[in-house]
This record gives sequence, structure tokens and C-alpha cells, in this order.
Amino acid sequence: MNMAMASQLSASKITHATVFQRLTSWQVLRPRQSFVPSINHLKRTRLSCTRLPPWGEASPLPYSANIESDEKSNDSSIFDSIIRLDKNPPLLPDSEQNVEDENNQSVVPLQPLKWPMWLLGPSVVLITGVIPTLWLPLSSVFLGPNIAGLLSLVGLDCIFNMGATLFLLMADACARPKSSMQSCKSEVPFSYKFWNIISSIMGFLAPLMMLLASSKGLVQPQLPFIPFTVLLGPYLLLLSVQMLTEVLTWHWKSPVWLVTPIVYEAYRVLQLMRGLRLGSEIGAPLWAVECIRCLVSWWVLVLGMQLMRVAWYAGFTTRIQQERG
Repeated sequence: MNMAMASQLSASKITHATVFQRLTSWQVLRPRQSFVPSINHLKRTRLSCTRLPPWGEASPLPYSANIESDEKSNDSSIFDSIIRLDKNPPLLPDSEQNVEDENNQSVVPLQPLKWPMWLLGPSVVLITGVIPTLWLPLSSVFLGPNIAGLLSLVGLDCIFNMGATLFLLMADACARPKSSMQSCKSEVPFSYKFWNIISSIMGFLAPLMMLLASSKGLVQPQLPFIPFTVLLGPYLLLLSVQMLTEVLTWHWKSPVWLVTPIVYEAYRVLQLMRGLRLGSEIGAPLWAVECIRCLVSWWVLVLGMQLMRVAWYAGFTTRIQQERG
């Protein structure tokens, strides 16, 4: 019985071994048959595509919008940085900044027309103001205590006013810096404005008080209106023009604000001296002549204070330059 069982076990082992060998041989040979196709099979295969895009249409990419938005943001950031650099230029060291300033100043061309203005401007004032008043015979200009005589005197003052305007324009051009990039705005002190306004108002009110006192009969003999206008009419007119010119130079911050009252006040002294000569010709009362002499003394005092102001301003600017240096 034992022998029979042993023979059955051996037979079963032989069958299992043969089956295992067949299976392994099939698994090894099977991939070669399935994964290595023949040439005829490759020839028989065809590619087929049911949907082909038209040639004229470009297939949209899903990331194209993102690329365009990124490019726009990069371009905008680049332009923003350029604008910032234009508005806020990079700071340079002091040495490089000084060199750049010197180069800019050296590039500015010279202005040779400013040199003749130093002689041409005062010559215009001399020709239009001093020569007609001092050397022109008064009898050839003044025709009498009437409207014609008044207009002739006003014409002389208008000639001077044109010369003074040309002089101030030339002085302003000479005072401006050569470089057009530099601004020249001269601030006027408040004390200077206050003093000029007070002196002009007092010089304007004094003749009006003379006229009022004469018309009220407070002084004798009375001074008629026409002789009064001949004596002090051109004076009041030119004083009004001076006040207007000074206000304009203060508003424009012109560097000639310090010279403007000196030009007009120097001529005003000559104008009042001419009034003294006219007083003797038209038979003006003594008190009117004395008032004109007081006006001459007042404006000489104001003119001297203006010259002192020029000296003070020169020393003031020198101190400022030394402190900055």
C-alpha cells in the first residue's frame, strides 16, 4: 500500500512539473508574438483623424492671455520706473554735482548786449530827463498860466517817464542771471514797502492840503486852481506813476525795486526846482513858494534815505554770501 501511494505522488509531481514548464514557456514566448508586429501589419495600419483645424485659424493657447497680461504689467512697470527717474533724478555726490553745475554754466553762451546797457541806460535818463529840464529855456516850453502851458510841462514829464521805463527795463535785463535755468525773484522787505508807501502818501497829501487851505481861505492871498495845477499838477501825476511802477516791481519781484524810487525821486527834485522858477513867473503867493521849498527838502531827505538803503542792501547781500560760502 505504501508503494502505491508513493507511485501516485511521483506521478502527480511529474504532471505538475510538465504543466509549469508549459506555462513558463508560453509566458516567455507570448510577448515576442504580441509586441513585435510584422511588416505587413504595419503597412496595413492607417492613421485617421476626424477633426482637423482650418489652416487660417490659430489654435488658442490657454496661457496666451496670461502671457499678454504679464507683458503689459512688465511694460507698465518699466515705464513707471522711467517716469519716477525723470521726476526724481538720482542724487549725486557734492563733488559730482559741483562739476555738473560748472559744466552747465560753461555751456551758457555769453550775452554781449548787456555790456552796452551799462552806458546806454543812464544815457537815456540823461537825455530824456536832465537835459530838457536844465538846458531847455523855460520860456520856449511854458506859454503861460493856462492849459497850454500845463500840457507842455506834462509833455516834458512824459518824455522823462518813457526814458525812465527804458532805463528800468535795461537794468532788469542786466540784473537777470545769464543762465535761463536760474530764476531771479527778489523779495522786497516789508519795512521797505512800508516806508516807501508812507513817504509817497505824505508827498501826495501835502499839495492837496495846500489846495484845500487856499480854497477855504485859510491862507492869503489865495492860489487859483489853474496856477496850482501848473505848479504842482505834473508833480502829482508823476508821483502817481512812480507809485504804480513800484507796486508792479514788487509784484513781479523784479531786481530793480531798489532803483525805481531813486530814479523818480532824483527827477522830482528837478521838477520841484522848475516849479520854483515858474512861481516867480506866474506871480504865485509867497506861502505857495515856501511850501514847494519844503517839498524839495522832503524829497531830498527821502532820496538820501533811499541811498542809505542801497548801501545797507549791498552789505546785507555780502553777509549772506559769506554765510553760504
